[in-house]
Amino acid sequence: MISRVSAAAVRHRHVVLLLRLLLAGVNAAAVGFAPSLGQVLFSPLLFLALAVLVLSVIVMGIRPASFVVLPQVPAFATPAPAWKVFFALGFLGPASASVGAMVRSARAGMVSTLDVVLTFSWLALVALLLVEAWRGHEVQLRPDGIRHRWILGSLTVPWKALAAAQVPPAADRPWRLRMTFAEPLLVRRRRIPWSRNALRTDSVDARFLAAAIRHYVGHPEHRAAIGSQAEYGRLLTELAGRDGGEDEGDRQE
Repeated sequence: MISRVSAAAVRHRHVVLLLRLLLAGVNAAAVGFAPSLGQVLFSPLLFLALAVLVLSVIVMGIRPASFVVLPQVPAFATPAPAWKVFFALGFLGPASASVGAMVRSARAGMVSTLDVVLTFSWLALVALLLVEAWRGHEVQLRPDGIRHRWILGSLTVPWKALAAAQVPPAADRPWRLRMTFAEPLLVRRRRIPWSRNALRTDSVDARFLAAAIRHYVGHPEHRAAIGSQAEYGRLLTELAGRDGGEDEGDRQE
């Protein structure tokens, strides 16, 4: 059940986030201009915020052995992290209440510097969470290499920069997969990458991701087909035969 809810939230994340933004705006306006209405909305919105935050913690442990096929890129991408969507949904509630409270204080002529600092801190945090949740896929395997992006920058690793024997079979930590570069000068880092030599694995099974990377490092003849359904099926068959089977997962966004 939780997996289905998470998959639906990710698949329709843009609509879900926009609706939650609209609800947050209504809540901020109610707290700022109609306190009685804000009190009515407080309990259900608080319950909603707590529920999605708890759900975000639960789904952090769901890391499928699958990619999402993006033929338009083309790429095989790690699934969009559902926990980021739920985190954004959860924090929108307190942020909207903070904005509404500041508006109410401003109307009464009692705005303090602390109110302004707290409100803009909430807004900065929520903006970061919203952008991260909206963007979706973090790690992409492309015909020309691996691209890992997040809100502050990106890491691009051409296949030639990797050596098959130097890509570890599993994550050194649950949330990341470290890579060793055979040709470090070919690696491109834009702005502030999440890591200089690691990929996030908070939405994908690290062993599955490492096995797929090793496969394309060792089989350059298959790289041009990355991003197609046919190649994804072939990759799953290859990895299943080698490792004793992996879940197929979603083949489309």
